[in-house]
Amino acid sequence: MHKLDLQAYQTLRSGAQVIEADKLGDKVLRLADGTFLKLFRRKRLISSAAVFPYAERFAHNAAVLAARGIPCPRVIAVFRVTELKRDGVHYHPLPGITLRELVRGGLSTEQTARLRERFNAFVRGLHDQGLYFRSLHLGNVVLTPDDRLGLIDISDVRVHRKALSPFWRARNLRRMEGIEGERDWLDREILLAPDGARAAPAAPW
Repeated sequence: MHKLDLQAYQTLRSGAQVIEADKLGDKVLRLADGTFLKLFRRKRLISSAAVFPYAERFAHNAAVLAARGIPCPRVIAVFRVTELKRDGVHYHPLPGITLRELVRGGLSTEQTARLRERFNAFVRGLHDQGLYFRSLHLGNVVLTPDDRLGLIDISDVRVHRKALSPFWRARNLRRMEGIEGERDWLDREILLAPDGARAAPAAPW
């Protein structure tokens, strides 16, 4: 992680569109060249972020996912703006459309069924590779232009050494189970099946 002074940050940020912000400031920016900045602040004085900052987690997870053939954002740089007490990651966004946007845009019953099957096979594959994604929901899974499923907002990915245990697989579904209109996308028979009970990916729709 390199340090970026305030002037250099403001130059980088010039002309940016604010995608997400809170009362404490910017969180996600789309820069003039189409790349993105994601900013992080440490929420507690004593936390794991002091040892492994969220921006570095994002970059680490992007490298892990890319090495395993899972589409995800491509990191350009990780930096710290000391004057703002923020860490940041500069990256190329993953091209495509989120499954949430696809659903809200209107799909036929057949398209929905096929996409749901692909989604569950994709998540099962993540679990089999030991990837725990705490922010799993349809808004964080993207259908890319080359018809693959990938992940965004990846700072919450945790990499386990082995395939996830039944406990971690079930726990990984909790956030999405609490989202009205998305919990029905989860096929627990596939996602929580014993090791070896692999789901075949659905045909493109």
